[in-house]
Amino acid sequence: MSEALIIDDNRSTADALNQMLTVLGQKARVAYGSSAAMAILGTGFTPKFVCLDINMPGVDGTEVLAYLRREPRLKPIPVFVITSDDQPETRNKVMKLGASAMIIKPATIDALETALKKVKIL
Repeated sequence: MSEALIIDDNRSTADALNQMLTVLGQKARVAYGSSAAMAILGTGFTPKFVCLDINMPGVDGTEVLAYLRREPRLKPIPVFVITSDDQPETRNKVMKLGASAMIIKPATIDALETALKKVKIL
């Protein structure tokens, strides 16, 4: 089974997402921030899907999303933006950049399940 990639600078949030995905039968690697995520992706790892925080120090999630959509190997991968920023302009921006769904924090297992079903992973 291929693995997902969770990208969030908040360890508690990232670990909680990983636990929820495990309950849903999904295996994931966790990157605690965008630099760690870019290092993992730079090894050639191609995730099954990505759970991506937006508000991170340094390279933020929108920049990571733009990179994922520019890179041919990663472009088709579903990306679920998971953020506390519920502003319409944020939603419009991430959807325009190619996010598959936007989930407002705190993420719930039901919201993750719905997003995974939307892209036919579950």
